[in-house]
This record gives sequence, C-alpha cells and structure tokens, in this order.
Amino acid sequence: MATADPKKKKKKRKKKESLEHKRNRILVALGIFAVVYALDELGPLAAAFGTPDDIYASFVLFLVPFLIAGYDVLQKAFNNIRRGKAFDESFLMAVATIGAFAMVLFPDTDPHMAEGAAVMLFYQVGELFQAYAVGKSRKSISAMMDIAPDYANVEQADGTLEQVFPDDIAVGTLIVVKPGERVPIDGVIVEGETQLDTAALTGESVPRPAKSGDDIISGCINMTGLIHVRTTKPFGESTVARVLELVENASEKKARTENFITRFARVYTPAVTGAAAVLALGGGLVTGAWSDWILRGLTFLVVSCPCALVISVPLSFFGGIGGASKLGVLIKGSNYLETLADVDTVVFDKTGTLTNGTFSVVAVHPEAGYTEQSLLEVAALAESFSDHPIAQSVRVAYQGEVDPKRVSDSANDAGHGVTATIDGKHVVVGNAKMLAAAGAEAPDCEVVGTILHVLVDGVYAGHIVIADTVKADAEQTIRDLHAAGVKRTVMLTGDREEAAAAVAKQLGLDEFHAQLLPDDKVERVEALLAAESGKGKLAFVGDGINDAPVLTRADVGIAMGAMGSDAAIEAADVVLMDDKPSNISRAIRVARKTMSIVWQNIIFALGIKLLILVLAALGIANMWLAVFGDVGVAIIAILNAMRAMGVKNL
Repeated sequence: MATADPKKKKKKRKKKESLEHKRNRILVALGIFAVVYALDELGPLAAAFGTPDDIYASFVLFLVPFLIAGYDVLQKAFNNIRRGKAFDESFLMAVATIGAFAMVLFPDTDPHMAEGAAVMLFYQVGELFQAYAVGKSRKSISAMMDIAPDYANVEQADGTLEQVFPDDIAVGTLIVVKPGERVPIDGVIVEGETQLDTAALTGESVPRPAKSGDDIISGCINMTGLIHVRTTKPFGESTVARVLELVENASEKKARTENFITRFARVYTPAVTGAAAVLALGGGLVTGAWSDWILRGLTFLVVSCPCALVISVPLSFFGGIGGASKLGVLIKGSNYLETLADVDTVVFDKTGTLTNGTFSVVAVHPEAGYTEQSLLEVAALAESFSDHPIAQSVRVAYQGEVDPKRVSDSANDAGHGVTATIDGKHVVVGNAKMLAAAGAEAPDCEVVGTILHVLVDGVYAGHIVIADTVKADAEQTIRDLHAAGVKRTVMLTGDREEAAAAVAKQLGLDEFHAQLLPDDKVERVEALLAAESGKGKLAFVGDGINDAPVLTRADVGIAMGAMGSDAAIEAADVVLMDDKPSNISRAIRVARKTMSIVWQNIIFALGIKLLILVLAALGIANMWLAVFGDVGVAIIAILNAMRAMGVKNL
C-alpha cells in the first residue's frame, strides 16, 4: 500500500495565480489607457508632436495597453484561423479592434485608436468578470469536490497509524478516523462513537450521532470522537466516489437550450461577419465614404459578438446545478435540470421513499389486565431469538432488558409468528391465522399495519400494531409539490391495498396503485407517460433495486442517495443525498428559476444586440455604444445568471 501524497491543492493554487496574473495585467493596461487617454484629450500630445504627428503618437501609445490587455485574444484568434475555426468571439474582437486602429490610414476621419483599445480592454474585463462569476458558481461544487479524502489511516501491528491512499484499501480493512478528519470509505463503525458533519453531502447543518454498529458513509467529517471503521466497499464504489463522478460528469450532458445556443453561435458568428463585410464594402462602393462605412462595419462586428449568450446560458445552468447541490440534490446534467422544470406529474415508490422503510410499533392495545409495557415485555421475550425486522421492532419498543433465560421451547412458524414458554406460561405471538390455529379469535383493529396478537395460556392478552412509518416531511412534500404547480402525485407500491390506501390518505396523494411487481410499475409509468400532454414531464422517485427500470423509463428519475441502492442511483438522473422527499419540490423550483433566468438572458441579449446592430448599420451607434452592446450586456447577463445559485428561499 502506497503512502498518500495529495497534490490537488497545488493545482488549485496554480489556477488561482493565473487568474490573479490576468487581473493584474488588465489593471496595468487600464492604468496606462487612462494616462494615454488623458494625454490625448487634454492636449499634451498635440503640444509635444504637433499636427498630424500627434495622431501617430497616439496610435503608438494606445497600442501599448491594447497589446498588454489583448495579446491572448489576438493569439487565440490567429491560432483558430490556422485551424480553420475562425468564427468565434476572439475573431470578432481581433478584426474589430485592429480595424479601429487601422482607421488611422484614413486621415479624413476622426482617429479611433482609443475606441479600439477600449473595446479590447472592456472585453477582457468582461472575460475576467465571467471567470470570477464561474468561480463563484463553482464554489458549492468545489466544496463537493473537496469531500474527496486524501488518505485513510490504517492501524499497523505495533499500533501506529499509516496514511494510505483510499484506492489501495481492501474491503474489510479496519481504518481509524480521528476527530476533524473526513471519513474516506463507506463502512461500519466497530468501535467508538461520535458526531458526524454531513453538510457537504446532504446540505444538513445538524450533526448526526453515530456509534458502534452504525453504517457510515464516506465524505462526512468526524467531529468529536475517535472511531474504528470496518470498510464495506472499495473506494471506487463508495458514496464519495459516486458523488464526485456525478459532479464531474454533470457538465457533459447539455440541455436542449444550451445545444441550441451553441448551434446558433456557429451560424450567427459567420453570418454577422459577412453582414459587416457587406455593410462596409457595399456602403463604401455606393457612397464613396469608405471611412464612414468601414467604421459602421467595425461597430457592427463589436456589437454582434455573442459572448453574452455563450457565457450566460451555460453559467445559468451551472449555477442551478451548483445551487441544487447546496440542498443535497445532485443533478447529473443541465439536460435533466431543464426537464425537471417541466415536471407536472411526480410518481413515488412507497417503502424507503415516502416511508422510512423500517418497521416500528405504532400502537399497543392490551387486554385482560395487561398494560402496554407488560404486553410489550411478553412479546419481546417471545421474539427474543428472532432476527426478523418485526421482532427487532418489538424489542426496540419494549426498551427494557430481555432475559433469554426466562424463555424456553421457542419455535418459529414462518410467515405466521412464534410460540414460546415464558416463566412457565405458554405464549403465542402471531397473526390472525396463528391465533385461530391456537383456538382463539382475533378482534378487529382500525389501525392499519401488521398486527401481532398475543395469547398467554389461552387468554387473549392484546395486540401490537407494527407499520412502516411515514417520513416526517412526506406530507409537507406533497403539499409543496402541489403548490409548485405539480398537477398529479401518484404512489406505486408492492404493499397491500389497505396499507397503501392509509399512506395515500394521510399524505394527500392524488392516486395510488398497490400490490405491484416491478414490471407492473413500469406498465403504470408507461400509462402515465402516455397521458402527459404538451410540455409536461413525469418524474419517478424511488430507492430500491427494483425501482431501477422505472427510474430509467421516466422523463426524470430521482433516487434516494443516502440509503438508496447503487442500482437506483446509477439509473437516476437526480440524486437526493439526504433521502428527504421534501427536497424534490425545492429541486423543481431551482430548475424553474434557472430556466426563467436562461430565457431572460436570451431575450435580453438578443433584443439589445438587435437594436444596437440596427443603429450601427444606420451609422447612429458609435464604438462606445458598441462596447456597451457587447461587454455591458454580457456583464448584466452574467449578474442575472448568478442568481441561479441563490437557493436559500426556495
């Protein structure tokens, strides 16, 4: 096993230094530009060089900040031309700004070196602003990337700890996690207890207690106690590795709107370049006023730069995905974010999704002089040798100490219940069929759930109702979904009709379908999809292996990530890291807010550009207005796109 030697921080530092260097370069260029502009406007250049030499001096001086700020843009444009990919914003900027400087060759027109230098400077300011905006929107995702552990502590035979790469840890290895360290691999705590900070994974700010015997997932921070963990998965299959893979791949899956903007830019850029050339050459040939029409063509080029769209639309989607991750919702791509915004039908699995997926005692009805506690004691003793979830829930509800020495002749009747002799008394604990076989009649119970009837020496002592309890936020989830504009909420389950009906009624679901096999669930989803109209989309929420086919078939598959199966998470498009269904409505609101911002930017950018393009063609718009039409619109669109990251009030 190799000793860990992480290098990620160095890479991040190098990237940050590059951004700082660009910022400093642009600030220097802006400073020089301000000085040269003052010299040009206030008269010292004219006094020093006379007319017309002051124009050439101005040309040389403005060329300095132009090259300092824009040499990389010119270099990129040149390289793209060599590769046969000329038509992009770098090409437009290069042609427009060099053309502005070239106007010095037309002595009958005003010089435009200041505008040429200003266009490049402000374009670079916009690019720098974009870089900071992207950096800010990456923060939540960068925080997610920081959950990757650098090492795992493996205890050696002499008791010392060796730091080892998580990739090199075999399943079943005993690792030690100190207070303040991040849990490197999924496992089970075998010694110690602590509080876990799961905020980076789930968005949950309240620490979770963990003790010996509890499952623990990688990516959490151990806050208080030293714990020993037995690994249950290789690092590549652990929670943290899956999360990082989802985040890294999210940018590869583009939304239809993003793809449209990309295709639009490919057609738009050469089209406006051609239009600018026609405008300059056509106007010059017709009127003979070459300098005026060339200037119009150059202004047209500056305005036409599509950077506001090319930058702001992907940034909006990126911000939406980053904002959702703050809530503990991982969206695997902007295409799924776009589809999520159109969801009007949400279909739920029941067990583990709307319910906790664990049995617990929900009611105790004693008879024949028994109390709730004494009835639970008899049942817990009778079930003391069983590992069935129902037996475990009875023992948990009793809370007292179960002494196996009091129990003899214990026998299990699979699917029906158990019999035992407790303190010399014959006890039967089971369902109505088992009670009938013992010669007793089971009374009716209005509480829905699995009913354990208790018979002691032939006397009916009462019954205990056990059920899978509804999640604390499930009812609020359905209300929130309806408030968010979801028209139909549906539950599909393999559970009994009466159990499903009780949950559906409690939560306020629009409809439910019970006693379904996995294939039946797919058929139901197919029918619901066929009933969708217009832009409406269907989302399915599930957590089990048997939900994977339905998650794949739905327009948007949403999986419970904390306790959900690997198959469900792999098949899903959206993963809820904290298993809270209430985050579904928040994710939908994030998606709708993001799409609203995307279309605001598209309409605003195209509207302003079209207006200034017309003004430029008519000779009304000058180069300074063109700068606003390009850089100003881009900055406003970027600021608007950054709103997609705000999820506090959603």
